[in-house]
Amino acid sequence: MLTYYQTDPGKVRSHNEDSVTIVKNLNGEYLLVVADGMGGHKAGEIASSLVVNELGKRFMELSSIGTKEEAVIWLKEIIDEININILKYAEEHIDANGLGTTCVCSILTKNFLLFGNVGDSSGFVYKKGKLYKVTKDHTLVSILLESGELTENAAKTHPQKNVLMKALGAAEIIDMDIFDVEREVDGIFLCSDGLTNLLSVEQIEKVLNDVDLDIEEKVNKLIMKSNARGGTDNITVAYLNKSGE
Repeated sequence: MLTYYQTDPGKVRSHNEDSVTIVKNLNGEYLLVVADGMGGHKAGEIASSLVVNELGKRFMELSSIGTKEEAVIWLKEIIDEININILKYAEEHIDANGLGTTCVCSILTKNFLLFGNVGDSSGFVYKKGKLYKVTKDHTLVSILLESGELTENAAKTHPQKNVLMKALGAAEIIDMDIFDVEREVDGIFLCSDGLTNLLSVEQIEKVLNDVDLDIEEKVNKLIMKSNARGGTDNITVAYLNKSGE
């Protein structure tokens, strides 16, 4: 397994509200997490780091995540707990107005591959040189797309394309989407919308398919390309490649 993650503030934002990690537990199982925070006075940074740090710490404490069903229960229970903690923090801090965060994560074991998602950060599987999006964005635009009220082209430039319909810290009850995916893939790729708003899936694939670059160079090149296109948001990537498994 090869893993690498990186986050960058971009060219416009004064600070980075994204958080990211890839961790491995005692049984050699992997957890990848990307969170994109929101809220004033660095509140978004607090929310996203709370999600990433708590999930990572708790996962590393496990000897094994167990069965697929046990993994789903574990993930949903911790996300519910984190959501309540974010709400509590917002109540106790006046300057944490609008505190919240997205969360996309993936659990890989010898027996299964799961994705979890709240918000509009993206989870993909990488297979035979192609990226396939697993997660569904919880945005107003994605709802309009599904209903047929918007075309793909219109969605790309819609003025409310970043309006979230679901995020951690936005409501007392949060139902994280869980996706059970065929484990036989070549890689797992998570990112914040700071990447996908500026690079197409085809442009990301081109970098991932470059045999002259190692995993770190691929991730860093994607961030560099996003910054070259304006770097309008924080940019975060977590990538696991199963080569040599």
